Amino acid sequence: MTSILLISLFVVVLFLSLSFFHSKQNKRSLKTKNISSPISFLKEQEFNPDISTDNWDLHKIRLDKFRRSQYKGLTFFVSSENRIYYLSDKGKKVYC
Repeated sequence: MTSILLISLFVVVLFLSLSFFHSKQNKRSLKTKNISSPISFLKEQEFNPDISTDNWDLHKIRLDKFRRSQYKGLTFFVSSENRIYYLSDKGKKVYC
């Protein structure tokens, strides 16, 4: 009878320790995701010219790399003559 009680107690302790370890590991992975999230967003902005940015340096890098970039909500393009322009409301090219 005591051996069954000891085994039951061992199983309960083992279960509680495993659930505690699993809970602690999940909290650690959530912290890691929160830390890496801003970094991944910055990388996404660098590699996606369709995301609007207020960062002038990033805008210039994307223009060089993709020949288009959104800056403050307006999409700019680089022409075949390497001139920068955007499209007006009427669809006309406005060179900068």
